[in-house]
This record gives sequence, structure tokens and C-alpha cells, in this order.
Amino acid sequence: MAIDENYKAPVTTRIGHVHLKVSNLEQALMFYNGLLGFEITQMMDESAAFLSAGGYHHHIGLNTWHSKGAPEAAKSGVGLYHTAIVYKERKELAEVLQRLIEVEYPLTGAADHGVSEALYMNDPDGNGVELYWDRPKDKWPRKSDGALDMYTKALHFEDLLAELK
Repeated sequence: MAIDENYKAPVTTRIGHVHLKVSNLEQALMFYNGLLGFEITQMMDESAAFLSAGGYHHHIGLNTWHSKGAPEAAKSGVGLYHTAIVYKERKELAEVLQRLIEVEYPLTGAADHGVSEALYMNDPDGNGVELYWDRPKDKWPRKSDGALDMYTKALHFEDLLAELK
């Protein structure tokens, strides 16, 4: 197969949704709907659910079609590393962090990447989930040649939670 190396995805291209195989739909809904607040837009019997933020048809699909009762996602091997959910404002990330703290939901990590601040956790099936907000593009760290200079530093929870005051 010949590949045109000059082709670039259109600038307006975006990731539309993630559809996850889950072992227990009720537990998955408790996480994505109950904890993270995504609204259920459609249920398909007791085998699938579609959820969204802001009335979109769905940002997240969940199903047990081939995975009901299956073991947790493997930590090693191929597959999805994590689903990343972006919040428009830093305060919104602070609000969800406060919610996670209140229910004592375990984080697997947290980081300041220069371009963004992120919280990491696993859903009930062991699928990685990143919650983050992007800094304004003009604040992104850059090298002297203009290339991005992302990094991973500790996220300061107190500073983030100060957004709520």
C-alpha cells in the first residue's frame, strides 16, 4: 500500500467518542454517570448505555455485548491506555477533583504537563481515565525553535483546589 506522506488530517478533525467494553454495566454507570456526571442519553436493554455532556448524542458508549463478567483490563499488552476527558475551564477540573476527594475515589496519578493539568484513575473495569484541562495555547511551554516542550511535573492539588474559592 502506498501512503501519501504529505496528507494531514483536516484541522477541524476531532475524536468523537469512546466506546468501552465493560464487565458490569451498572458499575460502569455508577462511575461515568454517578461520579463523573455524564448524562445517559440512551439505554439499550441492560446491555449498553450511551452518555454525554451537554446534550451531544454520546461521548461515551458502554456495553457488555462481549465482556459481561469479564476480568479487569490487563495492565500490560496492547489496548487502550486511557480515555482522556477534557474540561474547558480549570475550575471545572478543580470541581471534579473535589468530588473525587469527597468520595475517596483513588487516583493512579496526577501531573502538570505544561500544556495541561491532569488527574489519572481507573474506571471499575481497570480502564485508564484521564481528566484534564488545557492551558491557553499561548501559555504552552516551547523550545527555542518553537516546538512544544511538554513535561511531567507534580500537580499541586492545593493550587488547583484554590480555583473553588
